[in-house]
Amino acid sequence: MWLTDLQKIGVAATSFGALFMMLGVIMFFDGALLALGNVAFLIGITLIIGPQRTFYFFARKNKIRGTVCFIGGILLVFLKWPFVGVIVETFGFLNLFGDFFPVIITFLRQLPFVGQLLSLPYIRVVVDRIAGSNTSVV
Repeated sequence: MWLTDLQKIGVAATSFGALFMMLGVIMFFDGALLALGNVAFLIGITLIIGPQRTFYFFARKNKIRGTVCFIGGILLVFLKWPFVGVIVETFGFLNLFGDFFPVIITFLRQLPFVGQLLSLPYIRVVVDRIAGSNTSVV
């Protein structure tokens, strides 16, 4: 599958959003970096899957708790409560995107260097637990 130009920009924006959020946490919950990361992440997701599908993804009935926590965490970051906001946002993120972890882990295990790294004994146990699987792909 080929990505359109907007989807490529969306991947870059999502990546920058994740980077800024990590930098915001590393810089002792810097509110500006966290807010910039949140905005870039949401713009990136919207550009990757489109506005209508983004709305339907966040509005699904079985994902409403994750959506409320994710949006609430973003609002708390904007209202100068970055530590509490990141905790609430992380809970919402795991509820929203937790279903994708097994797919992501399976993809990463097929990459040359990363696959070997994820197959190391102690790392494999942790990755399997994160992915929610009882057996690992060798």
